[in-house]
Amino acid sequence: MFAPRTVSGDSPVPAEVAPLDHDVRVGADQLLALLDNTSAVIYMRDVDGRYMLVNREYEKLFGVRRVDIIGKTDHDLFPPEVADAFRTNDLQAAARGVPIQVEEVAPGPDGMRTYVTVKFPLLDAAGRSYAVCGISTDITDRKRAEDEVATLNAELEQRVRERTAELQASTNELSAFAYSVSHDLRAPLRSLHGFSQVLLDDYADQLDDAGVAHLKRLQANASRMSEIIDDLLRLSRTTRAELRRGPIDLGAVVTSIHAELQAEEPARTVELAVEGSLITVADVRLMTLALQNLLANAWKFTAGKAVATITVGRLEGPGPSVFFVRDNGAGFDPRFSTKLFEPFQRLHSASDFDGNGIGLAIVQRVIRRHGGEIWAESSPGQGATFFFTTSAGAVPAKTKDSHE
Repeated sequence: MFAPRTVSGDSPVPAEVAPLDHDVRVGADQLLALLDNTSAVIYMRDVDGRYMLVNREYEKLFGVRRVDIIGKTDHDLFPPEVADAFRTNDLQAAARGVPIQVEEVAPGPDGMRTYVTVKFPLLDAAGRSYAVCGISTDITDRKRAEDEVATLNAELEQRVRERTAELQASTNELSAFAYSVSHDLRAPLRSLHGFSQVLLDDYADQLDDAGVAHLKRLQANASRMSEIIDDLLRLSRTTRAELRRGPIDLGAVVTSIHAELQAEEPARTVELAVEGSLITVADVRLMTLALQNLLANAWKFTAGKAVATITVGRLEGPGPSVFFVRDNGAGFDPRFSTKLFEPFQRLHSASDFDGNGIGLAIVQRVIRRHGGEIWAESSPGQGATFFFTTSAGAVPAKTKDSHE
């Protein structure tokens, strides 16, 4: 415990915080003790590069004794390239007359180690540098971690480039296949349809009713194959099309599609309800295609209803916007809902409802291209509701399909 002493007046001032007397100086042993109890590597070299002082961390790191290296230079201790780098940095600090920070490497027990070093000159009374002091901190582990991250990033970028090239090759193959389907397969289908029509026109009187029925069935299947080809091409284009996002009013798009469906079947009356504002950001062309398929699906499966209704809206709640298309049509067994979005999978017989089972597969691909999700809720005879988002994010685990 330090004894207090008084300065002016009677207020005691602890001796440990009082100004030191002018004749009190820190001795060399005390200074060296301070340097020896730090984890940094500290040293001092004169302007000729000869060691004047090193601390204990320096001794431990390089396996030397300070008494043995005082007066020596880095060229006496390290490989030429390492010593040259040290000397260059010393001269730079001496020439500038101010502290500099550099990154240096030196041999260690496990290989070359990296240090971040602050070097500053010691000046005489005339302002000339007579020595350079260095304080070095080992950053080898950090540098190795950075190098590992850089290597992993480089490997990842290379894998991404390779994967991109593979995807591009697959896309090119798909484009070539689509071209082949579009041109090469249509020609024989047209021939089948054309020659069967010739037989019906020119030789119908030589055929019995069964023969005519067979030809008409042949034509119907050729037409259906042509429709399947068209659906496959649409599915392919949906997967490969470039995504261009922009503002889109889903309500306006739905109203326009409903008008087109009504014009195609004027004998039917299907009531459309658009609830609230349905503005989102999406690819206008692809989202319009998705809505065309969803509304066509609802239109088709409400055919047996005396009063058919389609409702389009948005669910309120946190997270990304959840839109829905609801109808009061035939519905489906929810046990088979996972098959809805698979190409050519149908939950109703072709005799009840026509179609090739491609429409909802196209819708799912459009939604996934946007980073969203699509799912459906229904029960037989109670209509169906299709929910979808147009961006990534958490969606409700279960939505209530309420008709009240």
